[in-house]
Amino acid sequence: MNTDVVIIGGGVVGCSIARQLSAYDLKTVLLEKEEDVCSGTSKANSAIVHAGFDAEPGSVKARFNVLGSRMMEELSRELDFPYKKNGSMVLCFDKDDMPKLNELYDRGIKNGVEGLEIITGDQARELEPNVSDDVVAALLARTGAIVCPFNLTIALAENACDNGVEFRFNTEVQNIRKIDGGYSIRTDNGEITTKYVVNAAGVYADKIHNMVSDKKIHITPRKGDYKLMDKEVGTYVSHTIFQLPGKYGKGVLVTPTVHGNLLAGPTAVDVDNKELTSTSAAELDDLTSKAMISVKNVPFRQTITSFSGLRAHEDGDDFIIGECEDAEGFYDAAGIESPGLSSAPAIGVYLADEIAKKAGALKKDNFIATRKGIPHVAEMSFDERAALIKEDPSYGTIICRCEGISEGEIRNSIKRTLGARSMDGVKRRTRAGMGRCQAGFCTPRTMEIIAEELGIPVTQVCKNRRGSELIVGDPRDEVGRN
Repeated sequence: MNTDVVIIGGGVVGCSIARQLSAYDLKTVLLEKEEDVCSGTSKANSAIVHAGFDAEPGSVKARFNVLGSRMMEELSRELDFPYKKNGSMVLCFDKDDMPKLNELYDRGIKNGVEGLEIITGDQARELEPNVSDDVVAALLARTGAIVCPFNLTIALAENACDNGVEFRFNTEVQNIRKIDGGYSIRTDNGEITTKYVVNAAGVYADKIHNMVSDKKIHITPRKGDYKLMDKEVGTYVSHTIFQLPGKYGKGVLVTPTVHGNLLAGPTAVDVDNKELTSTSAAELDDLTSKAMISVKNVPFRQTITSFSGLRAHEDGDDFIIGECEDAEGFYDAAGIESPGLSSAPAIGVYLADEIAKKAGALKKDNFIATRKGIPHVAEMSFDERAALIKEDPSYGTIICRCEGISEGEIRNSIKRTLGARSMDGVKRRTRAGMGRCQAGFCTPRTMEIIAEELGIPVTQVCKNRRGSELIVGDPRDEVGRN
């Protein structure tokens, strides 16, 4: 197969680049080794749109963080995903640490962050009554925000696909070699010839980069654990609460989510295994104790799930974005750790424009800039819900009781552009299974709906990647034996 651009990686950065490239007259293919977009770092993070005060002035992180943060609200309107500008606070617990807080403020001003203010401990407690009594001051960032990372990534991907980008899932890159006029990419699903390559492979971006460049890079997976709490305590804080940054980043935060939960995390542990996303009791205990420093009596008894994600920490401690010096036509979006989610829209614009300029590609006249998400009956008024159910009665049958997700929403998530092909795919698109019981009640019926829509036996329905089938064998055989 011949194409103009191949993007490697279907996370938020890869999908942002794909969406921006889809505005140009270029044939673009995105390769993802998993069964869906948003299956790596993008599915397990803090969901924070950082204001941009933390990154070193002049760094690549600082540049793209501030630009991406400014773009996110308008993007949420165009692509119909949840976003809320709730503001953030960085807490200082000791007067001796005030110089560090002032340094953060100065960094933010140099980076172009608007709405920054240093407030007293009493002012912080007035805004957030549950923060620690030990807080002596705080940096208030009014442009800080929260977002749904699943819906953001999926919205970018759907819009890119609607504009002509081809997505190839379950396709892992095995080797890349330079050829006349471009690159030959060998995958476990065949070979692709392309003029340009974009490396957005997350924790594997060093492996992809090092296939073509003599100037090697090295990425360390940095594992972070999280605890997600029930919606009953979702208003325990309204701002995103940070601690003064340390050696391993911004520390453990406590934040509301756009869906009404309370989230605490992440920890930071460097690991060797790029697939290690298990949690441990010791790590979760560490998370709990650190969160309690910022917020009094965090209601961890209301925890409904814990999980971990991997951040791609490059040895240079900055994003690597742009054309590789010794591999013309090969573009990196590597070392994308925090604030990667915030920076993704701006990274997408920058790299797409660079590639289009190099290729001499023109903007399309028929580019579709908007996308509409799945209607959620739980968020509708009675009249809106009644009208929708009249049009499609399946929206009147609730499958996930915890989140109020209807059969119509689940079927929509499978039928639509780049529709779900797994339980996790449905969950990330609709939130079915994300509630208090963590899919304890809705799993069987959701599996049946997936099987019906895809025309497969229920025994072939997977949790996510190939080999993760939830049922082994024919259930009727067990019934017969009993």
